Amino acid sequence: MSQSEMSSTGAVPASERGRRNRRQGSIKQRNRALQNNGPKKARAIEREVPIYNLLDDAALDALEAQADWILETIGIVFKDDAEALALFAAAGAVVDGERVKFPQGLARELCKTAPQQFQMYGREPGYEISIGGNSVVLTPAYGSPFVTDLDNGRRYATLHDFENFIKLSHVSPWMHHSGGTVCEPVNIPVNKRHLDMVYAHLRYSSKPFMGSVTNAERAEDSIAMARLVYGHEYMENHCVIQGNINVNSPLVFDDVMTGALKAYARANQGIVLSPFILGGAMGPVTQPALIAQAHAEAMVGIALGQLVRPGSPVVYGNFLTTMNLKTGAPTFGTPEANLSAMAIGQLCRRLGLPLRCGGHLTASKVADGQAMQESSDSMNAGLLAGGNYILHAAGWLEGGLTIGYEKFVMDLDRCGMIHTQLAGLTIDANSLGTQAYLQAGPGENFLATDHTMANFRDANYLSDLADTNSFEQWTEDGSLTIEQRANARWKAMLAEYRLPEFDPAIDRELKAFIEERKASMPDMWY
Repeated sequence: MSQSEMSSTGAVPASERGRRNRRQGSIKQRNRALQNNGPKKARAIEREVPIYNLLDDAALDALEAQADWILETIGIVFKDDAEALALFAAAGAVVDGERVKFPQGLARELCKTAPQQFQMYGREPGYEISIGGNSVVLTPAYGSPFVTDLDNGRRYATLHDFENFIKLSHVSPWMHHSGGTVCEPVNIPVNKRHLDMVYAHLRYSSKPFMGSVTNAERAEDSIAMARLVYGHEYMENHCVIQGNINVNSPLVFDDVMTGALKAYARANQGIVLSPFILGGAMGPVTQPALIAQAHAEAMVGIALGQLVRPGSPVVYGNFLTTMNLKTGAPTFGTPEANLSAMAIGQLCRRLGLPLRCGGHLTASKVADGQAMQESSDSMNAGLLAGGNYILHAAGWLEGGLTIGYEKFVMDLDRCGMIHTQLAGLTIDANSLGTQAYLQAGPGENFLATDHTMANFRDANYLSDLADTNSFEQWTEDGSLTIEQRANARWKAMLAEYRLPEFDPAIDRELKAFIEERKASMPDMWY
């Protein structure tokens, strides 16, 4: 009996009752663990460092007015989505063919039902994260068709690579989220690879994750697989999976993105809604124009999700960067893009929504000085902007075309530093070190004081990649670069990885679902 037949008749086969009982047992066990032990400390960063406000109210008012002008005068096109057009028309927008125009303030008003903050839940207790407020969530890079490492160079990504990056994210204390399409497993047919990717997230990690958005059916598959693990009823009130929705900038949504958006919203699961704008190509060359356009596009996408299901969780996204106007190549970590990130953060806060920013972004092909300069500047801008959800926090190379194994762990090390930096300074009797001065005195060494001995383990972030030895010791150790040390580090992390516990019966259900879905369609490679 099909799922639709069960829904229409109310009949529940014994096998389905067994599955439900197992899932409910798993959920009850999970809830008992939280009740008995108390919720574990949130793995997301709780920011104690102030956000930077670049613009005054007059400048923000001008940007909002320009976004309203774009929406009212130019409008947004929704391709091949009659449902979206009908929803907007019913909400008061002006629909002319596939173009939708919004009276002043309407898009902003429709965003008001979106939550200011929401929780995501992992597969095990202790992996809950809060998105919004003062929380900062770090997630891996997304979408690369290529991978690279020092041993094998740049090559097309495979499912094995995808699983490796899920494992690296799972074992790192600095990644709070398993990511989504961390890399494209191009050895699997396009129409089937989402099944293997979602399975990898569910099986090899316990952290929240992203599902497929490459069409509505694949989004539904992703949600269905999550329900096999978490249960339908549980997911009605708990966000465990998200869809990364990009606008077809400038000012267009196609039915692929809106179909996936509506699937996640209907299921009360998360949406990360991001315009994707390269200045001069997907919008005017000047940053204020691009900021207003990005704000307009983001509000409309968020509004659609809220019309589908008011209160469904959403993250206001930003992917706005510059390009080399001589060559047309995307550029990252540039001063213009960094300033725009901070301005967009202020507009997002006016809406009262969680903010997504870019992470360690770079156009460099290798993990060199250019990569780290661009990555650091891009990440710092997102943190200053007040980013709650940092996508591409680890691994990004070549404008997103490649994810690097060495770059991944180099970025992880910097993510660890970010945890310490955003925690701010604690000023108390211990940190002021009064007893250390009384014990050591003027002109004496503080290394042997009781205060130093009591605090040395936690006083400073200790990088496991940076080399601070003398030149002679560094030479004796092989004169290794940080990239070479990172090569050894990711291999050690994979060697130390241990598979999380997983209910064998649910694992069989997932595999059966995958086999059935794959058997239902021919392979498609594009």
